[in-house]
Amino acid sequence: MQITMLKGKLHMASVTQAELWYDGSCAIDSDLVKLAGLREFEKIDIYNVDNGERFHTYVILAEAGSGTISMNGAAARKVQVGDRVIIAAYAQMDEAEANNFEPKLVYCNKDNTVERTANTIPVQVD
Repeated sequence: MQITMLKGKLHMASVTQAELWYDGSCAIDSDLVKLAGLREFEKIDIYNVDNGERFHTYVILAEAGSGTISMNGAAARKVQVGDRVIIAAYAQMDEAEANNFEPKLVYCNKDNTVERTANTIPVQVD
């Protein structure tokens, strides 16, 4: 049986651009792409924390160290510059792989610098 697991995410990244007339995609600082274990042209889900929008697109690379998170094409209509988003990618794997798999989690500051990285999320408590 194959299951879908979180592969990597950028948590609370800030949208820096919204380019309606650019090829549909999400341009992401290539340093952040690498740190989160993402790939150019990989499908991603985007969750807009500010307005609740959830949508799919794919990764294109932005300049390393730029802090760029640019929603392009139709995705530009789902965000405002400054919105905080979660960008997530998933992978299919069998249960044996899943038992040993650790996602790459990147927590961003408001300026898209890295606050911290992790491979686990603490247990949620009340």
